[in-house]
Amino acid sequence: MSIAIPFDNTYARLPNRFYSKLRPTPVAEPRIFAVNEALANDLNVDLTGMDPAKVFSGNALPDNADPLAQAYAGHQFGGWNPQLGDGRAILLGEVIGRDGVRRDVQLKGSGPTPYSRNGDGRAWLGPVLREYVVSEAMHAMGIPTTRALAAVTTGQPVIRERPLPGSVLTRVAQSHIRVGTFQFFAARQDTDALRDLTGYVIQRHYPDAETPLDLLKQVAARQAELIAKWMGVGFIHGVMNTDNCQIAGETIDYGPCAFMDDYHPMQVFSSIDHYGRYAYAKQPDIAAWNLAQFATALLPLMPDRDAAIEDFTEAVNGFAPIFAEHWQTLFLQKIGITNMQDGDVQMIHDLLDLMTQQEADFTNTFRGLITDTATEQFAEPNPFEAWAKLWRDRIKSEPDPEKVMRLANPAIIPRNHRTEDMIQAAIQGDKAPFDRLMNALATPFDDTDHNLTKPPKPDQVVTQTFCGT
Repeated sequence: MSIAIPFDNTYARLPNRFYSKLRPTPVAEPRIFAVNEALANDLNVDLTGMDPAKVFSGNALPDNADPLAQAYAGHQFGGWNPQLGDGRAILLGEVIGRDGVRRDVQLKGSGPTPYSRNGDGRAWLGPVLREYVVSEAMHAMGIPTTRALAAVTTGQPVIRERPLPGSVLTRVAQSHIRVGTFQFFAARQDTDALRDLTGYVIQRHYPDAETPLDLLKQVAARQAELIAKWMGVGFIHGVMNTDNCQIAGETIDYGPCAFMDDYHPMQVFSSIDHYGRYAYAKQPDIAAWNLAQFATALLPLMPDRDAAIEDFTEAVNGFAPIFAEHWQTLFLQKIGITNMQDGDVQMIHDLLDLMTQQEADFTNTFRGLITDTATEQFAEPNPFEAWAKLWRDRIKSEPDPEKVMRLANPAIIPRNHRTEDMIQAAIQGDKAPFDRLMNALATPFDDTDHNLTKPPKPDQVVTQTFCGT
């Protein structure tokens, strides 16, 4: 039977050293766990004309698909690895959505590739559902992100510390091109491929850019806005390696990611981040570091290396003020301010200092400013009340602070303990917690499910998250 997905695969037409072409490895008994019908509609993908379980597991290849695994390199926790690539993912092709935007459709967990490095190329259900839930929540909160189109169970186990149920995620992204993609060719001194890649990225993502320097500046601007939005919801990516830094400016690769409950600027959840390299407050600095690696990869394209180093350094240094502007705007909105005055930014820092000292819940403190319940987050309320008195006086001059705060402060986030509970239930065949969580997270700024907004009890606290590979 014909499977019609309107693929138009431009990346597959790049030189063959950009990828390895291969089909997904079939699975034993594919079954749909979840399918994102709204996203499918946005992508012009007609689900009625296919067996979604077969297509989104890789068992049936749609017409016009041109499956491939992408090559890339990267710095992982600061250490250089010249050969990474899609070790468990296969890009089926590209579609142009109803909004006119071209997007990749990729199967994650679809079997081994030439880049698997002796891995099994598979994923298990837990990380697949975590990425599904968190990426869709990020989208609902207005944060640029890859999306989840489907989650399929495979009917066969994968072996990690123990046998676990296998799964495949269908991921949608503006593209899967990373800083590490540029590093791959720069490290090989393949200037022709580097030039091809740069031209392709400019045409696909940054049509206003005319030079590699323009591209660097525009990528930096998108990264600055993205990281500020992460900070605004207490999100910690966990593995900000250069191969996880997407050129289009979307959040990608939700491995050991987490959302803070109690606020602390040096919070870390990732089980593999032993030295806190990717702690919450370090994320802006790491983004700038990644951009410096991007700039280095672009250098071979420049005729005057010394002049380019000076220009590229200025562009990378330009990340910090752009990020600061986004951060200040966003956090001022979180306390209801749209017309900044002297002392406002310090007011934000004073609140964050109080939250750190008393381990106040990040999400519920800011949301509580709307409902006058933020005091409940502080064991010793007097310092907060002193701050709140000054704040209430300040926002009297703002036109509609409550409306501003409601749009800036989600009531519900994918809290770590709820996500883990959902995964454990799914392993046992219970999909209800997943459905409940997805339904609530679809409207994160509404007070729809108060139980899901509660922070964890002491015995529910999740202290570590894992990548699942």
